[in-house]
Amino acid sequence: MSTMRERRLTRAMLTCGAVAGPLFVLVVVIQDYTRADFDPRRQPLSLLSLGDLGWIQIANFVVTGLLNIAFAAGLWRALRPGRGGTWGPLLIGAYGIGLVGAGVFRFEPAWGYPPGAPPGLPGDPGLSYVLHGAAFGVVFVSLVAACFVFTRHFAVRGERGWAFYCAVTGVALPALYLLAGLLSDGGEDPRPLSLLLRAMALLGWGWASVLAVRVRGSHTPVAGRGGGGRKRSLSRLWRGGSS
Repeated sequence: MSTMRERRLTRAMLTCGAVAGPLFVLVVVIQDYTRADFDPRRQPLSLLSLGDLGWIQIANFVVTGLLNIAFAAGLWRALRPGRGGTWGPLLIGAYGIGLVGAGVFRFEPAWGYPPGAPPGLPGDPGLSYVLHGAAFGVVFVSLVAACFVFTRHFAVRGERGWAFYCAVTGVALPALYLLAGLLSDGGEDPRPLSLLLRAMALLGWGWASVLAVRVRGSHTPVAGRGGGGRKRSLSRLWRGGSS
């Protein structure tokens, strides 16, 4: 019974990761089309943290980050000591910490939002702006690195479809980032920057949630006679590839 409770706790943690990405995207989309004076076609989503309703996006960053930290703990419990069982959870945990940091440290008024803000980037950025950018860097680097950790993991296991999905995501994220910088002239033109950053969030956050669904689906405790008959958990399945 103790083992059953542990597996249920692990599944609950993995569920946190499954809901984190869709929750973040849904809250952003709702704000995109309900926030007065906000134009998602030319104003990056980080600007949603500003203004009277900025607390909504701040909470969105922080809650999504905490959900992914719980997801990382679930991965740690489910995958170790198999391949990817150490670096995978650590990188997903860093991704979650970065999201929390992006909520705690806000962007500064820019690109015309809130009304009265300068039309371009902040002229004299403060500490919060710098730390928000650093938090985004943690999110970006850790998520890309996690993609390649799981690419290797699935490749070793012979799961080519999953390995391909992870690898494509790991390549597409930096490609979108570079494209955003080039097309926006280093951030001077916010229109391509805003759209491509949203595409990165949809792709990267979505990949993490799909991974959580994959792991959770294979970590199902099923009671049998006397509570002893169960499907093998993902932790046993994945450890088998490294033993």
